[in-house]
Amino acid sequence: MSDPLADFLARAAAGLSPDPPGPDDPTSNPRGDHSLDPDGAAVIPPPPHRRAAVLVPVVPRADGPTLILTLRAANLRDHSGQVALPGGKIDPSDPGPADAALREASEEIGLPPDLVRLLGYLDSYLSGTGFLVTPVIGLVDPGAVLTPNPNEVADVFEVPLPFLMDPERYRLRSRAWQGRERWFYALTFGERLIWGVTAGILNNLRERLYPEAAQGDGRRPAR
Repeated sequence: MSDPLADFLARAAAGLSPDPPGPDDPTSNPRGDHSLDPDGAAVIPPPPHRRAAVLVPVVPRADGPTLILTLRAANLRDHSGQVALPGGKIDPSDPGPADAALREASEEIGLPPDLVRLLGYLDSYLSGTGFLVTPVIGLVDPGAVLTPNPNEVADVFEVPLPFLMDPERYRLRSRAWQGRERWFYALTFGERLIWGVTAGILNNLRERLYPEAAQGDGRRPAR
């Protein structure tokens, strides 16, 4: 019987980039929700893009690896009440995306940076609002005690990694936004709806590390 954590780490070592994509690197080919438009009519936010980073925190639990997600506080101006990955804007004082992601995770959920082992980077994800988000994959010490900041985070929860790496979980949905049809991935975990940039990044991770998994009918539009 294979070890799920060892399998994940081997895939991460082979499939993730050891260096962050540069903000002006044409080879980074940032994907985004605009990539999902079946008609190719989506408006791609023009540069300059605002740089951001998120931590994709994987925890090695006894019964298999999990991934930490947050529920954003209802009082936040942007994306309130949505499921998210810890992260935010890259400040001028941040040496790079990993530093920003670890800083934001510390501020949002009290995750000590020294309890995270960095594994690598995914291609940046371009949000509909013009943020170029760099996902930083990290392995979290299972003994880490999280203390969410109530001003930013309403809840912290873990989702089994195999659940998120299952292509059958993802559905392509759309809704009207700023006078246009916006397409995005969405999946549900219990009562939680994971959608938009967060679901897009997780699906990109799935495609990068588990390319042999068929997409199934996940790209079939659902409303």
